[in-house]
Amino acid sequence: MTEFLDPSPSHTDMVQLLNPEGERVSHPDFEFSPDRPEDEAVRGFYRDMVLTRRLDVEATALQRHGELGLWAQLLGQEAAQIGAARALAPQDFVFPTYREHGVAWCRDVDPMQLLGLFRGTDQGGWDPAEHNFGLYTIVIGAQTLHATGYAMGVQMDGLVGTGDPLRDTAVVAHFGDGASSQGDVNEAMVFAASYNAPVVFFCQNNQWAISEPVEQMVKVPLYKRAQGFGFPGIRVDGNDVLATYEVMKSALKRAREGGGPTMIEAYTYRMGAHTTTDDPTRYRLSDEVQAWKLKDPIARVEAYLRRGGGASTSFFAKVEAEAEEFGERLRAGIHALPEPDPVRLFDNVYTELPDELREQRDGYAAYLASFEHEGASR
Repeated sequence: MTEFLDPSPSHTDMVQLLNPEGERVSHPDFEFSPDRPEDEAVRGFYRDMVLTRRLDVEATALQRHGELGLWAQLLGQEAAQIGAARALAPQDFVFPTYREHGVAWCRDVDPMQLLGLFRGTDQGGWDPAEHNFGLYTIVIGAQTLHATGYAMGVQMDGLVGTGDPLRDTAVVAHFGDGASSQGDVNEAMVFAASYNAPVVFFCQNNQWAISEPVEQMVKVPLYKRAQGFGFPGIRVDGNDVLATYEVMKSALKRAREGGGPTMIEAYTYRMGAHTTTDDPTRYRLSDEVQAWKLKDPIARVEAYLRRGGGASTSFFAKVEAEAEEFGERLRAGIHALPEPDPVRLFDNVYTELPDELREQRDGYAAYLASFEHEGASR
Protein backbone atom coordinates (compact mmCIF):
# COMPACT_ATOMS: atom_id res chain seq x y z
CA MET A 1 0.00 0.00 0.00
CA THR A 2 1.29 3.48 -0.90
CA GLU A 3 2.43 5.58 2.02
CA PHE A 4 1.25 9.16 1.66
CA LEU A 5 3.05 12.09 3.24
CA ASP A 6 1.20 14.57 5.42
CA PRO A 7 0.81 17.78 3.37
CA SER A 8 0.51 19.93 6.50
CA PRO A 9 3.70 21.76 7.54
CA SER A 10 6.11 20.78 10.26
CA HIS A 11 8.61 22.96 12.06
CA THR A 12 11.41 21.28 10.16
CA ASP A 13 10.21 21.88 6.59
CA MET A 14 8.84 25.44 6.75
CA VAL A 15 10.95 28.59 6.85
CA GLN A 16 9.83 30.96 9.58
CA LEU A 17 11.64 34.01 10.96
CA LEU A 18 8.77 35.68 12.86
CA ASN A 19 6.33 33.52 14.78
CA PRO A 20 2.62 34.28 15.32
CA GLU A 21 3.43 35.91 18.68
CA GLY A 22 5.67 38.43 16.94
CA GLU A 23 8.91 36.89 18.19
CA ARG A 24 11.98 36.47 16.00
CA VAL A 25 13.07 32.87 15.45
CA SER A 26 16.23 31.58 13.82
CA HIS A 27 16.61 29.38 10.77
CA PRO A 28 19.79 27.61 9.65
CA ASP A 29 19.54 28.76 6.04
CA PHE A 30 17.82 32.14 6.12
CA GLU A 31 18.32 35.35 8.05
CA PHE A 32 16.41 38.57 7.60
CA SER A 33 18.81 41.00 5.92
CA PRO A 34 16.99 43.82 4.11
CA ASP A 35 18.74 46.38 1.91
CA ARG A 36 17.94 49.18 4.37
CA PRO A 37 17.91 49.52 8.19
CA GLU A 38 15.97 46.58 9.62
CA ASP A 39 13.34 48.46 11.62
CA GLU A 40 12.73 50.80 8.70
CA ALA A 41 12.18 47.81 6.40
CA VAL A 42 9.75 46.15 8.81
CA ARG A 43 7.82 49.40 9.24
CA GLY A 44 7.58 49.58 5.46
CA PHE A 45 6.22 46.03 5.31
CA TYR A 46 3.67 46.88 8.00
CA ARG A 47 2.45 49.96 6.12
CA ASP A 48 2.20 48.00 2.86
CA MET A 49 0.15 45.27 4.50
CA VAL A 50 -2.20 47.66 6.31
CA LEU A 51 -2.93 49.66 3.16
CA THR A 52 -3.32 46.51 1.06
CA ARG A 53 -5.82 45.15 3.59
CA ARG A 54 -7.69 48.46 3.52
CA LEU A 55 -7.94 48.21 -0.26
CA ASP A 56 -9.38 44.71 0.14
CA VAL A 57 -11.89 45.73 2.81
CA GLU A 58 -13.06 48.80 0.86
CA ALA A 59 -13.35 46.87 -2.41
CA THR A 60 -15.40 44.17 -0.70
CA ALA A 61 -17.75 46.79 0.73
CA LEU A 62 -18.01 48.54 -2.64
CA GLN A 63 -18.99 45.26 -4.28
CA ARG A 64 -21.67 44.72 -1.65
CA HIS A 65 -23.02 48.18 -2.47
CA GLY A 66 -23.24 47.31 -6.16
CA GLU A 67 -20.26 49.40 -7.27
CA LEU A 68 -18.16 46.39 -8.38
CA GLY A 69 -19.34 43.35 -10.25
CA LEU A 70 -16.92 41.10 -8.37
CA TRP A 71 -13.94 41.21 -6.04
CA ALA A 72 -11.33 38.55 -5.29
CA GLN A 73 -10.34 38.92 -1.63
CA LEU A 74 -6.80 38.54 -0.32
CA LEU A 75 -7.58 38.90 3.39
CA GLY A 76 -4.93 36.96 5.33
CA GLN A 77 -2.48 36.71 2.42
CA GLU A 78 -0.90 40.14 2.80
CA ALA A 79 2.45 38.91 4.10
CA ALA A 80 2.90 36.42 1.26
CA GLN A 81 2.26 39.09 -1.34
CA ILE A 82 4.14 42.00 0.22
CA GLY A 83 7.14 39.87 1.18
CA ALA A 84 7.38 38.43 -2.33
CA ALA A 85 6.88 41.78 -4.05
CA ARG A 86 9.36 43.77 -1.99
CA ALA A 87 12.09 41.24 -2.85
CA LEU A 88 11.78 42.10 -6.55
CA ALA A 89 14.29 44.16 -8.49
CA PRO A 90 12.87 46.89 -10.78
CA GLN A 91 13.68 44.87 -13.92
CA ASP A 92 12.00 41.66 -12.70
CA PHE A 93 8.67 40.86 -14.32
CA VAL A 94 5.57 39.49 -12.55
CA PHE A 95 2.70 37.46 -13.98
CA PRO A 96 -0.20 37.61 -11.49
CA THR A 97 -3.46 35.75 -11.02
CA TYR A 98 -6.54 37.87 -10.21
CA ARG A 99 -5.78 38.21 -6.48
CA GLU A 100 -2.32 39.84 -6.37
CA HIS A 101 -3.54 43.22 -5.16
CA GLY A 102 -0.62 43.51 -2.73
CA VAL A 103 1.90 42.82 -5.49
CA ALA A 104 0.16 45.36 -7.72
CA TRP A 105 0.46 47.89 -4.88
CA CYS A 106 4.20 47.28 -4.62
CA ARG A 107 4.58 47.64 -8.41
CA ASP A 108 2.90 51.06 -8.24
CA VAL A 109 -0.26 50.09 -10.08
CA ASP A 110 -2.98 52.64 -9.30
CA PRO A 111 -5.55 50.86 -7.08
CA MET A 112 -8.31 52.60 -9.02
CA GLN A 113 -7.22 50.64 -12.07
CA LEU A 114 -7.81 47.45 -10.13
CA LEU A 115 -11.26 48.68 -9.15
CA GLY A 116 -11.98 49.66 -12.74
CA LEU A 117 -11.23 46.12 -13.85
CA PHE A 118 -13.61 44.59 -11.31
CA ARG A 119 -16.22 47.28 -12.03
CA GLY A 120 -16.14 46.37 -15.71
CA THR A 121 -15.18 49.81 -17.01
CA ASP A 122 -11.93 48.52 -18.51
CA GLN A 123 -10.11 45.28 -19.14
CA GLY A 124 -7.09 46.13 -17.02
CA GLY A 125 -6.02 49.70 -17.42
CA TRP A 126 -2.35 49.58 -16.48
CA ASP A 127 0.60 49.22 -18.84
CA PRO A 128 2.45 45.96 -18.04
CA ALA A 129 5.67 47.31 -19.56
CA GLU A 130 5.55 50.39 -17.33
CA HIS A 131 5.15 48.42 -14.10
CA ASN A 132 6.77 45.09 -15.07
CA PHE A 133 3.52 43.62 -13.83
CA GLY A 134 1.24 41.74 -16.20
CA LEU A 135 -2.51 42.04 -16.48
CA TYR A 136 -4.63 39.90 -14.18
CA THR A 137 -5.20 36.39 -15.51
CA ILE A 138 -8.60 34.81 -14.97
CA VAL A 139 -7.84 31.51 -16.73
CA ILE A 140 -6.50 29.37 -13.88
CA GLY A 141 -2.80 28.64 -14.26
CA ALA A 142 -2.36 30.15 -17.73
CA GLN A 143 -0.01 32.84 -16.42
CA THR A 144 2.62 30.24 -15.50
CA LEU A 145 3.08 29.44 -19.19
CA HIS A 146 3.25 33.15 -19.99
CA ALA A 147 5.89 33.60 -17.29
CA THR A 148 8.00 30.69 -18.46
CA GLY A 149 7.89 31.90 -22.06
CA TYR A 150 8.86 35.40 -20.97
CA ALA A 151 11.71 33.96 -18.89
CA MET A 152 12.99 32.03 -21.90
CA GLY A 153 12.89 35.30 -23.84
CA VAL A 154 14.91 36.99 -21.10
CA GLN A 155 17.56 34.29 -21.58
CA MET A 156 17.65 34.88 -25.33
CA ASP A 157 18.09 38.60 -24.70
CA GLY A 158 21.21 37.87 -22.62
CA LEU A 159 19.74 39.25 -19.41
CA VAL A 160 20.64 36.34 -17.13
CA GLY A 161 23.95 35.59 -15.44
CA THR A 162 25.79 38.67 -16.66
CA GLY A 163 26.84 39.71 -13.18
CA ASP A 164 25.23 43.13 -13.62
CA PRO A 165 22.60 43.56 -10.87
CA LEU A 166 20.87 46.26 -12.90
CA ARG A 167 20.41 43.98 -15.96
CA ASP A 168 20.02 40.41 -14.74
CA THR A 169 16.32 39.63 -14.69
CA ALA A 170 14.04 37.13 -12.99
CA VAL A 171 10.39 36.35 -13.73
CA VAL A 172 7.70 35.42 -11.19
CA ALA A 173 4.57 33.36 -11.78
CA HIS A 174 1.94 33.65 -9.05
CA PHE A 175 -0.65 30.91 -8.68
CA GLY A 176 -2.69 29.15 -6.01
CA ASP A 177 -2.84 25.66 -4.56
CA GLY A 178 -5.82 24.78 -6.74
CA ALA A 179 -4.01 25.89 -9.89
CA SER A 180 -1.16 23.50 -9.10
CA SER A 181 -3.43 20.72 -10.38
CA GLN A 182 -3.84 22.42 -13.76
CA GLY A 183 -2.05 21.07 -16.81
CA ASP A 184 -0.77 24.53 -17.72
CA VAL A 185 1.19 24.78 -14.47
CA ASN A 186 2.81 21.40 -14.91
CA GLU A 187 3.64 22.11 -18.55
CA ALA A 188 5.20 25.42 -17.53
CA MET A 189 7.40 23.64 -15.02
CA VAL A 190 8.49 21.08 -17.64
CA PHE A 191 9.63 23.87 -19.97
CA ALA A 192 11.19 25.90 -17.16
CA ALA A 193 13.25 22.91 -16.04
CA SER A 194 14.22 21.88 -19.57
CA TYR A 195 15.48 25.34 -20.50
CA ASN A 196 16.72 26.33 -17.03
CA ALA A 197 14.51 29.39 -17.27
CA PRO A 198 14.94 32.22 -14.72
CA VAL A 199 11.44 31.88 -13.28
CA VAL A 200 10.16 31.60 -9.72
CA PHE A 201 6.88 29.73 -9.30
CA PHE A 202 5.26 31.37 -6.28
CA CYS A 203 2.34 29.31 -5.00
CA GLN A 204 0.12 30.86 -2.35
CA ASN A 205 -1.31 27.81 -0.65
CA ASN A 206 -4.33 29.38 1.05
CA GLN A 207 -5.77 25.93 1.86
CA TRP A 208 -8.84 26.16 -0.34
CA ALA A 209 -9.36 25.85 -4.10
CA ILE A 210 -12.70 27.63 -3.90
CA SER A 211 -14.59 25.01 -1.83
CA GLU A 212 -12.15 22.11 -2.13
CA PRO A 213 -9.58 21.70 0.68
CA VAL A 214 -5.99 21.28 -0.41
CA GLU A 215 -5.85 17.82 1.22
CA GLN A 216 -8.43 16.69 -1.33
CA MET A 217 -5.99 17.38 -4.17
CA VAL A 218 -2.54 16.93 -2.67
CA LYS A 219 -1.02 13.85 -1.05
CA VAL A 220 2.45 15.35 -0.62
CA PRO A 221 3.43 18.91 0.33
CA LEU A 222 3.08 21.15 -2.70
CA TYR A 223 6.67 22.38 -2.67
CA LYS A 224 7.92 18.81 -3.08
CA ARG A 225 6.35 18.62 -6.51
CA ALA A 226 9.29 20.67 -7.77
CA GLN A 227 11.58 17.68 -7.21
CA GLY A 228 9.76 15.75 -9.91
CA PHE A 229 10.61 18.48 -12.43
CA GLY A 230 14.24 18.68 -11.33
CA PHE A 231 14.46 22.01 -9.55
CA PRO A 232 14.32 23.12 -5.90
CA GLY A 233 11.14 23.65 -3.93
CA ILE A 234 10.80 25.33 -0.56
CA ARG A 235 7.96 25.99 1.85
CA VAL A 236 7.75 29.28 3.74
CA ASP A 237 5.36 30.57 6.39
CA GLY A 238 3.22 32.73 4.14
CA ASN A 239 1.96 34.71 7.14
CA ASP A 240 5.53 35.73 7.97
CA VAL A 241 6.53 38.69 5.82
CA LEU A 242 10.18 38.52 6.89
CA ALA A 243 10.59 34.88 5.91
CA THR A 244 8.69 35.32 2.65
CA TYR A 245 10.91 38.25 1.73
CA GLU A 246 14.12 36.32 2.39
CA VAL A 247 13.04 33.12 0.66
CA MET A 248 11.85 35.06 -2.37
CA LYS A 249 15.01 37.15 -2.45
CA SER A 250 17.10 33.97 -2.51
CA ALA A 251 15.06 32.37 -5.30
CA LEU A 252 15.16 35.54 -7.41
CA LYS A 253 18.93 35.81 -6.99
CA ARG A 254 19.33 32.21 -8.10
CA ALA A 255 17.20 32.85 -11.18
CA ARG A 256 19.06 36.03 -12.14
CA GLU A 257 22.43 34.30 -11.81
CA GLY A 258 21.37 31.52 -14.19
CA GLY A 259 20.58 28.90 -11.57
CA GLY A 260 17.18 28.16 -13.06
CA PRO A 261 13.67 27.85 -11.65
CA THR A 262 12.52 27.51 -8.05
CA MET A 263 9.10 26.76 -6.61
CA ILE A 264 8.04 28.50 -3.40
CA GLU A 265 5.01 27.35 -1.47
CA ALA A 266 3.79 30.17 0.78
CA TYR A 267 1.72 28.37 3.42
CA THR A 268 -1.04 30.83 4.29
CA TYR A 269 -4.82 31.03 4.61
CA ARG A 270 -7.64 32.75 2.78
CA MET A 271 -9.54 34.42 5.61
CA GLY A 272 -12.27 35.71 3.33
CA ALA A 273 -14.25 34.20 0.49
CA HIS A 274 -12.77 32.97 -2.78
CA THR A 275 -14.58 35.87 -4.41
CA THR A 276 -17.57 37.93 -3.35
CA THR A 277 -19.83 35.39 -5.11
CA ASP A 278 -18.66 32.69 -2.71
CA ASP A 279 -20.02 31.72 0.74
CA PRO A 280 -17.20 29.96 2.66
CA THR A 281 -19.47 29.20 5.63
CA ARG A 282 -21.02 26.44 3.51
CA TYR A 283 -17.84 24.37 3.32
CA ARG A 284 -15.45 25.26 6.16
CA LEU A 285 -15.68 25.41 9.93
CA SER A 286 -15.54 28.63 11.90
CA ASP A 287 -13.05 27.01 14.30
CA GLU A 288 -10.58 26.75 11.44
CA VAL A 289 -10.94 30.42 10.61
CA GLN A 290 -10.56 31.40 14.26
CA ALA A 291 -7.36 29.34 14.54
CA TRP A 292 -5.85 31.16 11.58
CA LYS A 293 -6.85 34.56 12.95
CA LEU A 294 -4.27 33.94 15.66
CA LYS A 295 -1.65 33.81 12.89
CA ASP A 296 -2.68 37.14 11.39
CA PRO A 297 0.28 38.48 9.36
CA ILE A 298 -0.29 42.12 10.28
CA ALA A 299 -0.83 41.52 13.99
CA ARG A 300 2.44 39.62 14.33
CA VAL A 301 4.45 42.43 12.74
CA GLU A 302 2.74 45.00 14.95
CA ALA A 303 3.53 42.88 18.02
CA TYR A 304 7.16 42.62 16.94
CA LEU A 305 7.54 46.35 16.37
CA ARG A 306 5.85 47.28 19.66
CA ARG A 307 7.76 44.71 21.69
CA GLY A 308 11.16 45.66 20.30
CA GLY A 309 10.62 49.39 20.11
CA GLY A 310 10.95 49.35 16.33
CA ALA A 311 8.03 51.74 15.96
CA SER A 312 6.42 54.39 18.12
CA THR A 313 2.76 54.82 18.94
CA SER A 314 2.70 57.82 16.62
CA PHE A 315 3.86 55.59 13.74
CA PHE A 316 0.87 53.28 14.12
CA ALA A 317 -1.46 56.26 14.42
CA LYS A 318 0.00 57.75 11.25
CA VAL A 319 -0.48 54.52 9.31
CA GLU A 320 -4.06 54.23 10.56
CA ALA A 321 -4.76 57.80 9.48
CA GLU A 322 -3.25 57.10 6.08
CA ALA A 323 -5.46 54.01 5.75
CA GLU A 324 -8.55 56.10 6.57
CA GLU A 325 -7.61 58.67 3.95
CA PHE A 326 -6.89 55.87 1.46
CA GLY A 327 -10.34 54.39 2.07
CA GLU A 328 -12.01 57.75 1.51
CA ARG A 329 -10.07 58.21 -1.73
CA LEU A 330 -11.15 54.80 -3.00
CA ARG A 331 -14.80 55.46 -2.20
CA ALA A 332 -14.69 58.83 -3.92
CA GLY A 333 -12.79 57.41 -6.87
CA ILE A 334 -15.28 54.66 -7.58
CA HIS A 335 -18.08 57.19 -8.01
CA ALA A 336 -15.97 59.05 -10.54
CA LEU A 337 -15.74 55.96 -12.76
CA PRO A 338 -18.31 55.60 -15.53
CA GLU A 339 -21.12 53.09 -15.50
CA PRO A 340 -19.99 49.87 -17.21
CA ASP A 341 -21.26 49.45 -20.76
CA PRO A 342 -21.91 45.73 -21.40
CA VAL A 343 -21.60 46.18 -25.17
CA ARG A 344 -17.93 47.09 -24.72
CA LEU A 345 -17.26 43.39 -24.19
CA PHE A 346 -16.84 43.25 -27.96
CA ASP A 347 -14.25 46.05 -28.08
CA ASN A 348 -10.51 45.39 -28.29
CA VAL A 349 -10.98 41.75 -29.29
CA TYR A 350 -10.15 42.09 -32.98
CA THR A 351 -8.63 44.96 -34.93
CA GLU A 352 -11.55 44.60 -37.32
CA LEU A 353 -14.63 42.99 -35.86
CA PRO A 354 -15.72 39.90 -37.88
CA ASP A 355 -19.24 39.90 -39.28
CA GLU A 356 -20.30 37.10 -36.93
CA LEU A 357 -19.23 39.02 -33.83
CA ARG A 358 -20.72 42.22 -35.20
CA GLU A 359 -24.06 40.46 -35.47
CA GLN A 360 -23.71 39.16 -31.92
CA ARG A 361 -22.84 42.63 -30.65
CA ASP A 362 -25.79 44.26 -32.41
CA GLY A 363 -28.15 41.55 -31.20
CA TYR A 364 -26.90 41.95 -27.64
CA ALA A 365 -27.29 45.73 -27.85
CA ALA A 366 -30.86 45.30 -29.07
CA TYR A 367 -31.57 42.89 -26.23
CA LEU A 368 -30.31 45.39 -23.65
CA ALA A 369 -32.28 48.20 -25.28
CA SER A 370 -35.46 46.14 -24.99
CA PHE A 371 -35.32 46.52 -21.20
CA GLU A 372 -35.12 50.31 -21.55
CA HIS A 373 -38.13 50.35 -23.88
CA GLU A 374 -40.06 48.08 -21.52
CA GLY A 375 -39.33 50.43 -18.62
CA ALA A 376 -40.35 53.46 -20.66
CA SER A 377 -43.65 51.85 -21.71
CA ARG A 378 -44.59 51.42 -18.09
